Amino acid sequence: MARTTRLLELLQILRGKTQPVTAASLAAELGVSERTLYRDVAELSAQGAPIYGEAGVGYVLRPGLFLPPLMLSDDETEAVVLGLRYVDQRGDGALREAAARASAKIAAILSTAAKEAMLSPISLPGPRGRGYPDNAVPLTAFRAAIRAQAKLRIAYQAANGASTERIVWPLALGFTNEARVLLAWCEMRQAYRMFRTDRIGSAEETGGLYPGRRGQLVRKWRSQMNRDQAGEFTPDRN
Repeated sequence: MARTTRLLELLQILRGKTQPVTAASLAAELGVSERTLYRDVAELSAQGAPIYGEAGVGYVLRPGLFLPPLMLSDDETEAVVLGLRYVDQRGDGALREAAARASAKIAAILSTAAKEAMLSPISLPGPRGRGYPDNAVPLTAFRAAIRAQAKLRIAYQAANGASTERIVWPLALGFTNEARVLLAWCEMRQAYRMFRTDRIGSAEETGGLYPGRRGQLVRKWRSQMNRDQAGEFTPDRN
């Protein structure tokens, strides 16, 4: 393996790790000696890669390094393009615009052959759906609350027509073939619930923040769904 290729591979490996990894483990994965691994890490650090190492603990790549799509394999590029096309079909206006910008950035640094592959991809997302019902509350408002971990007071109408007012902790947005849903912890039910966004008549921040970390709450929800063997993003279990 050429050194330049090895350095890029080392960055990719570190980027995929969430915990420090030892020099011995990295060297084994790359098929080089530990001495070579130390030299490679020193070279990357000298070039500005935010690699942090501690004796007896290992190396970790700190946030801040941008790896351009040019470094993606053919299959990885195909996966990204498929995802962007799916977003174009099912996302709201903000996400569709973001997907278009991301697609343009990727295309700008691809080879001629790769650009042609983007125009005629191997994988397709399928036909467009029939569209989504209109929302009284824009999805941008839910995204802002999710990012801020802000509690929301929502007015919700369930499938049976019953109307309730809830205090919820917004955690994520889900996009199904027929509806968009807000995943949240409901204080009234003391449980995770999925609310169809087109049935949320109003939503306003209460001024308070919900406790804990959003990522941890989402992981707990996924664990609960796995235990219950239930499908994700099923609304109106309210």
